[in-house]
Order: sequence, then C-alpha cells, then structure tokens
Amino acid sequence: MIKILLAPSETKKSGGTELFEPDKLLFKSLLPYRTELLHHYINILQGGEIKILSKMFGLKKEVDILTYKKDIIYEPAMKAIERYTGVAFDYLSYKELDETSQKYIDNHVILCSNLFGFLLADDLIPNYRLKQGEAVGNIKTDKFYHKHGANLMEDYLNDYEILDLRASFYDKFYKPNRPYTTLKFVKDGKVVSHWAKAYRGIVLREIAKVGVESIEEFMKLPIKNLNIKEIQAKGNKTEIIYNIET
Repeated sequence: MIKILLAPSETKKSGGTELFEPDKLLFKSLLPYRTELLHHYINILQGGEIKILSKMFGLKKEVDILTYKKDIIYEPAMKAIERYTGVAFDYLSYKELDETSQKYIDNHVILCSNLFGFLLADDLIPNYRLKQGEAVGNIKTDKFYHKHGANLMEDYLNDYEILDLRASFYDKFYKPNRPYTTLKFVKDGKVVSHWAKAYRGIVLREIAKVGVESIEEFMKLPIKNLNIKEIQAKGNKTEIIYNIET
C-alpha cells in the first residue's frame, strides 16, 4: 500500500456546503494544538491591523486582505483537495476524475497545510489565507506542526510506502525517517521549478486513474511526455529523475 504526500496552495476556491469540524480532521490528538493555532489566527484577524494581515496573508491590496478577514470557524467547508487551486491542483483536475479515481485520492493523499497541519485529501476545511513560511503571531507553523505532529505522521505511515510530491519546504513539517520516494523533473538538462508543480499534478492524476498501490507499480506507469532518466538513492530517500519530452 502507498500513501502520497502533497503540498497545499496559497490560492484557494471560495465557498463550500459542509460544516467545518476541527475534531474530525486527521489526527484527533492534534486538536488541542490546532485549536491553539486557530485561536491565535482568529485573534490576529479580529485585531484587523492591515499591515500585519498583509504580511501574514502575502497580499498587498486592502480589498483583497479584507476578503479573508473573517472568523473561519463558522465558514462553510469543502474537501481540502477541492479547496486548493494552485498549479498542481489545476493539472490534477480532481472534479473531472471519475468516482473511483476521486476515492483513490481521498484515501491515499495526505496534504500538509500551513494552518491546519496534516490533512487527508477529503478532510473538510474552510477558506483561509496564510502565506507559506509566515508565522501566526509568534508561532512558526512549520516548527509547531513538526513538534506536535511529525511523530504522528511517522507512526501513521509505518505500514505504507511513501511517495512524496511536496516541495522541499514541507520537509520542515515532516520528513520521513523511513524509506520514501521523491520526484525531480528535468527539461533540456535543467531542473524545472514552476512546471514541476504541474507535473506533480499530472503524475498524481495518472496514479489515481489506475489505482497504483506500490512504488514498483508507479515506476512502471507510463506518463505522457515523461521518461525516467535516472534513479538516485541516498540514505532513506530515493529520487526518480524524469526527463520532460515535448
């Protein structure tokens, strides 16, 4: 069996039809810490200092900042995998997948939110804004969730193979101590960054469509415009290097 780690996105879809229930998110034992962080976050929002909110949100225009100045506890929720709308999620196109593929993602993908910590793809979350790497008051969320949640992740993933599709920044939240596999994408001899996000979404989409359940199965999976160039192993990390061919 395999679990797939995926980074979130700063951009998100608004709206939702479900109730946000923090006690139903992945790892119930994280609830006191999530609650603590959410209280800090909401207190800062209620303080309403535009300069502080601008930095925390990563936004400059006051009209955009005010969009997120709300008590998110009472905002409608939707699946985390549908909430995020960045490049990887655009190329994943979750809503366009059939029900079986969607259920695969719901059951196999773990997201690492800067605000909520570790989430299953189908965990229900409200719309929010928090710039990657920004603190909530005096709380650095990467260190906060590493302290309180990394051990939970390690235990949870103990019986699974791990495919890590996150950007390296999210190692600060959790970096596996057991064997795991990552991907790198190269075009014309150069490592790509922006397009790496797109190909992470494409790779996840193809994995979900066939229901991959092991790294061995994954490595045999043909993906359009991607060819395995090299496989590098160092310590407990195996990196598959893809050559992008167009």
